[in-house]
Amino acid sequence: MSLHLRIARPVRDLPKTVAMYREGLGLVDLGGFEDHEGFDGRMLGYPDLGWHLEFTHYNTHSVEPTPTLEDLLVLYIPDSAEWQAACERMARAGFRAALSFNPYWEVRGRTFEDRDGYRVVLENEGWMARRKPSLSGESNGANP
Repeated sequence: MSLHLRIARPVRDLPKTVAMYREGLGLVDLGGFEDHEGFDGRMLGYPDLGWHLEFTHYNTHSVEPTPTLEDLLVLYIPDSAEWQAACERMARAGFRAALSFNPYWEVRGRTFEDRDGYRVVLENEGWMARRKPSLSGESNGANP
């Protein structure tokens, strides 16, 4: 089975958010739309991966972003030099360094917050599932 994941987030300023994520995470503009029943949107990601982010803005009504401290986008970067460079890019792009609500992410990672309060964690380690996911909802033993 081949799946693709889209994470959609409403934002207050679409062009500024797109610029932040392109510069901070090096994401590529994969496409978008204008005035689709009042919505504008851009999709950012990497062409060879099975996921992307969609940022939307509703032109005639205010749709306020409502992230919580635990709504996280976590990216695992095992190489220390690449991780440090990514953290520096995030700061230059305008992301604000933030203290993680869950102390786990402070051990090997850094948390950043965008203009709308969405959080991105850059984790300085690799990740792989330790067991195949269970359809019963049991924990697979992987990191948070």
